[in-house]
Amino acid sequence: MTTALPAIAGSVYDGVFDLPALPEPARYGNVLISRSTKSSTHPSVSFSHWVHRQHYTCRVCHFELNFAMKTNTTEITEAKIKKGEYCGACHNNQIAFGVNDDTCVFCHTGNQGATDARFPELKDLPKAQYGDQINWVKSLKKKLIAPKQSILSDDYEPIPFDKVLRLEPEWSGIQTKAFFPHLQHTAWLDCADCHPDIFNIQKKGTKHFRMDYIKNGKFCGVCHLTVAFPIQDCKRCHTDLK
Repeated sequence: MTTALPAIAGSVYDGVFDLPALPEPARYGNVLISRSTKSSTHPSVSFSHWVHRQHYTCRVCHFELNFAMKTNTTEITEAKIKKGEYCGACHNNQIAFGVNDDTCVFCHTGNQGATDARFPELKDLPKAQYGDQINWVKSLKKKLIAPKQSILSDDYEPIPFDKVLRLEPEWSGIQTKAFFPHLQHTAWLDCADCHPDIFNIQKKGTKHFRMDYIKNGKFCGVCHLTVAFPIQDCKRCHTDLK
């Protein structure tokens, strides 16, 4: 089942905007980590982005702690966690519960909906139409949440880079531009999260920056398919869309 947006009828683009179905809001951004559990008797680890996002920005895990952006591509092991790497940077009995025989079941649930009962924690945050239906940018701007920008430095401040990129459509028949605001992203991410692995930092250096590539998990699709607001929310980027 998919959620479809209107395409250009009768053209080669008909299937491009056939977008993947979204899970229910409480499960949007939840992932099952099974890289190390496939060969064991342990259920996969259920990780909820929205649970952690209230307390830490994306850069803490994806820059300081070296979690890869793609699920199951980081070699997380119990031994590394107990040494203070990855989850162990916080799950150490000081910041959050530690790793031991009694707490294994907290994470190793094998259930993507393990945190459903906690979703009402977000009820007072600004609403959005899609995904987990929370506008995290507004929540941060209004100081309704205060996620830590770093666990390695108490005085870290994001780079105040506020350049807005205007992305012209490459296809004939597509009239709306997309706008990329750096400031809303640097509030959550480190520059190195995107550059140069996801986006070439040279001007006009990123080729084929198109919706079909994004839909397949490239470029903006790295985040805006499963964690950040989904690409179904067209007007968040295509602000002049009618």
